[in-house]
Amino acid sequence: MGLAFGTDLTGKVAVVTGAGGVLCGMFAKTLAEAGAKVAVLDLNEEAAQVVAGEITAAGGQAKAYKANVLEKDSLEEVHSKVLSDLGPCDILVNGAGGNNPRATTTKEYFELGDIEADTVSFFDLDQKGVEFVFNLNFIGTLLPSQIFAQDMIGREGCNILNVSSMNAFTPLTKIPAYSGAKAAISNFTQWLAVHFSKAGIRVNALAPGFFVTKQNQKLLFNEDGSATPRTAKILAATPMGRFGEAEELNGALLFLLNNEAAGFITGVVLPVDGGFSSYSGV
Repeated sequence: MGLAFGTDLTGKVAVVTGAGGVLCGMFAKTLAEAGAKVAVLDLNEEAAQVVAGEITAAGGQAKAYKANVLEKDSLEEVHSKVLSDLGPCDILVNGAGGNNPRATTTKEYFELGDIEADTVSFFDLDQKGVEFVFNLNFIGTLLPSQIFAQDMIGREGCNILNVSSMNAFTPLTKIPAYSGAKAAISNFTQWLAVHFSKAGIRVNALAPGFFVTKQNQKLLFNEDGSATPRTAKILAATPMGRFGEAEELNGALLFLLNNEAAGFITGVVLPVDGGFSSYSGV
């Protein structure tokens, strides 16, 4: 698949955080198909092992590691193992992130009476929940970059790819912490691209539109499998009229990591959203 997009990563070492999940697990497999040796990092070691096992079963090279992207000691320990097992990191995909119910309001709009009602209003958002979401996304991108980008200094053709979101451009209702954290990721992507520009490291980000994952499934579908009202609103605001298929992120992933095709591209946040960010609603 990778070579079909014109990206040959043979000999490269790719580190993917959050790689036990749906999208980042696919990223890990795609990078392996393009020839990279992949370090599959996730807090859920069992999920990481499954992805690494699927890669090796398909003839690729991968190894799973338990890593907490919010703990520098954990990342340094994993970094040491990756250096020993696979070699220095050429590509870092910062995929770990997500939302949490404690940082989510029940309703889209505040109305009089919500404070007394059995609902989670803006005023009820849990501080620890908000901190967790922001840290998981922003700090969980900053710390792996600090650890693994050290391998990239003085070496040509290295890349950092962050995962932003549509709500970084315009915040989505109900999820203020996640929206703010992803906006921070986009800003950090630009900052890091400038910071590392003289060191030869390109830094870009993907901004996926709406893809069904384990984390958002309950927001998009009821227990009986029927669509929620939120799904109807999303599809009405997506000109292509459907959710994205995970595989439709692969072209953008491999393009941004291709040093020949995208060698002069850095600091870009690329939407892959079926037109969502282009549509005003009218």
